[in-house]
Amino acid sequence: MQYWLFKSEPNTWSWDQQVAKGDVGEEWDGIRNYQARNFMRTMEIGDRGFFYHSMKEKAVVGIVEVCATIHPDSTTDDPRWECVDIKAVEPVPHPVTLDMVKAEPKLADMVLVKNSRLSVQPVTPEEWALVCQMGGLKA
Repeated sequence: MQYWLFKSEPNTWSWDQQVAKGDVGEEWDGIRNYQARNFMRTMEIGDRGFFYHSMKEKAVVGIVEVCATIHPDSTTDDPRWECVDIKAVEPVPHPVTLDMVKAEPKLADMVLVKNSRLSVQPVTPEEWALVCQMGGLKA
């Protein structure tokens, strides 16, 4: 299993909207960054991810799961852009803020710290376990 972080502006697509989609999930569409798209190309069904609210909140607020592998992004006719579908698994009891992540020395190399603008990014198993612990979840 691989681990990821999916960033969304809550006024565009929020955790509550993701939860409302249920087990059907939702396309993680609109990504127009080659690196983020390439990460999605490596995802498999069952991979887990952090759902991260960007902008003002800047916090991991939920856990999602990849429920459909890479396919054409339905929001464009441009064949370069693809996406996966994700579904909500559970909320993070204690949201883990970007400041909390930056304050943890063991997370200094996390992509979120080094390239916080990237909308889809990998998370190592060690980072996953630590952020889950910080948020009150079992890894």
